[in-house]
Amino acid sequence: MEMKHGRSSFFDGSLLSYIGWNILGLVLTICTFGICYPWALCLVYGWKINHTVIDGHRMKFKGSAIGLFGNWIKWFLLSIITVGIYLFWVGIKLEDWKAKNTNFIN
Repeated sequence: MEMKHGRSSFFDGSLLSYIGWNILGLVLTICTFGICYPWALCLVYGWKINHTVIDGHRMKFKGSAIGLFGNWIKWFLLSIITVGIYLFWVGIKLEDWKAKNTNFIN
């Protein structure tokens, strides 16, 4: 197991790639008028998780934009039906979806 600076938990992503993935996500979202926001979110979140090691175990994001898009539509409709009240839960539901789609690979 590769240890960076003797630490068993670390993040090995670079600033340049972080900026690049965020710009790509922003451009993707803007060019599709927000429709592809779930794809942008998966790109950026996947990059963060895939560059994270906790207690010597690298993390892996296995979520797909298609899977998130289905939830996104459901959450959007629930927000409309509840006149925006459901929006308070969307952030929590998104974090739950991220956690369900994140595991350790070693």
